[in-house]
This record gives sequence, structure tokens and C-alpha cells, in this order.
Amino acid sequence: MNIKITGSGSYIPTEIVSNSDFSNHEFLNEDGTPFAQTNEIITQKFKGITGIEERRYASNDLQTSDIATIAAQRAIEDANIDPETLDYIIFAHNFGNVKKGAIQGDMLPSLASKTKHNLRIKNPKCVAYDMLFGCPGWVESVIQAQAFIKAGMAKKCLVIGAETLSRVVDPHDRDSMIYSDGAGATIIELTNDEGGILAHETASYTFDEAHYLFFGNSFNKEHDPDVRYIKMYGRKIYEFALTNVPNAMKECLDNSGINIDDVKKILIHQANEKMDEAIIQRFYKLYNKEVPEGIMPMSIHELGNSSVATVPTLYDSLVRGQLKNQSINKGDVILFASVGAGMNVNAIVYRM
Repeated sequence: MNIKITGSGSYIPTEIVSNSDFSNHEFLNEDGTPFAQTNEIITQKFKGITGIEERRYASNDLQTSDIATIAAQRAIEDANIDPETLDYIIFAHNFGNVKKGAIQGDMLPSLASKTKHNLRIKNPKCVAYDMLFGCPGWVESVIQAQAFIKAGMAKKCLVIGAETLSRVVDPHDRDSMIYSDGAGATIIELTNDEGGILAHETASYTFDEAHYLFFGNSFNKEHDPDVRYIKMYGRKIYEFALTNVPNAMKECLDNSGINIDDVKKILIHQANEKMDEAIIQRFYKLYNKEVPEGIMPMSIHELGNSSVATVPTLYDSLVRGQLKNQSINKGDVILFASVGAGMNVNAIVYRM
């Protein structure tokens, strides 16, 4: 018996926001002073660093639990299961439901409970709870689902990663262009099929690193000081990721017994193209290997950074053949990896 992903689904919001749509934004420095460069130069430099050309925002009528429900329904249908047979619903997010223009997140009840309600699941033995773990939340939720199944506490789990980051960004912070919205969901199930989760690794670095991502004031000093927005120390995160993520990936791969040459795809959190490329370079350097062409599918160019949703939506697109020049076959080995607020890193070695 093995623990596998038996179904996947995603929701990619319909509102496309290109870099040129930020041409009229008033971007400010942290001290509230304006940038010397024009917005055209700012967005050009931004694209050169992150690779992001456009991103997706959820329409005003949809909240995080709504887009999660759509992704979950698609995963349930893909797995061809009765939702009443689910033992757990684990929902990874960071900000709850945030209505457009609101200044509070809604997590009462939990988004997992809201989604279970939306799916009209009656079974009280289907336990629903939220995972707050930064961007690596979906990967960590898969690890937890596996643990429940290995312990004999579950046979089927619905694992969701969804976020509407567009509603918690400071419009005067150029880093706001990174973030986007989206939802991905998977069914994790005990099956007779070969493959599945072969190894996993997780670490939390909090001694000096806990507040690399945080909630802070707008760079516009005229904004309400009691309203907070997602903020980050980008350089510190970059340096942290380059040091710690490749090591976590290596430890996970070594524990799996899989040779690095047998890894077919690496699905890494889509945070920043240059950072992801540097992580992969560092990872292969640990084995004195060159990075194989096409090893790392990317969605960040069109979808931006949707936090916990980036890895499951990337996986769903890959298995459905929706990524240009990318494919995956039964028996292939995938390495999942993520890094984010906390600071947390994790990885999974998985055989299709």
C-alpha cells in the first residue's frame, strides 16, 4: 500500500493584471519618499529580477474559500471519490477570507470548515482544519496527510492551498507586484498503486529569521497606521533561501534513496525566477552535477506568486499537460520544495 496523489484540481483567477497596469501607481520608499525612477523603469527591473510579466487576481465576488472550493471540487472529481469518504480537509493559507476593500481577515470559522460546508459534506468524521505555515503550507499539509494515513487515522485527505494576496498588499510598495491569487487542491489517498511519497523534510528557522516576512504599515505615511500589509525583507529571504532550501532538498532526496539523475521534475515554490534558478543551481552543485534542461517548470511569468497555491496549481497544470514543453509520466520522480514565512522550508520526493 502506498500514499499517493489520486486527484488534483486548481482555480486560476480570471482577472489578468500585467506589469503595465502598474504604470499609474505611486511607488514609495520605506520612508515615504518617491522613487527617482519612472514606473516603466521600475517594472522593467522588476520583470528582470522576478520573471513576472503578469499575475492573476480573484474577482471581487470571490473569496479565498470560494476559489478553494472550486479547486477542491475539481480534485474530488479527478480522483473519482465520494467526498463523504474524506477523513481530513487540510487547508493551507495565511490570511483567511479577505473581502475586497476590507481591513480584516475572516477565519471564523476556519477556511477548511467553510470549504467543507461549501462542498456540502455531512460526515462529521471528516475533520477540517487550517494550516498556517507561510508559502510552504500546501507541501507541509501533504506531509501531515501522509502522517495521518501512515498512522492508520485516515485513508483519504483533501489538501488545499489557496490565497488572495492581492487584498493584503500595500499599493505603494513595489514588492506588491510579486503577489497574486489562486487555489490548488489534491486528494491524498492510500492506494495499491506503485509510487507515492518516498521521503519528506521540514525545518523552521525562527531564531533570527522569523520576521523576514511580516505585517507592516503602508509606505504612504498618510495611510491609517493601524492597517497592516504584507511586507518582506527581500534580500534576506533570497540569501536564506539559497542557503537552506538546497540543503533541505538534498537531505530529502538522500533519505528517499533516489539518485539525483532519476529526478524528472522539480516543482518549487514560484516566488522569484532568479531565486528559484539559483536554488536549483545550488542544489545540483551539491552533487557536482549540471542542471538538466527543463527540470524546473515555471508558472510565475503569467501567474505571479500565489503563495501556498503555487506548487499545487503548478502540479495540476503539469499532470494535465497544460505547461508548454513540459510533461510527466507514470513512474517519474518529482521533487517538491518550498520556502516562506516563518521562516520555513520543506521538500517531498514523490514517484508518480
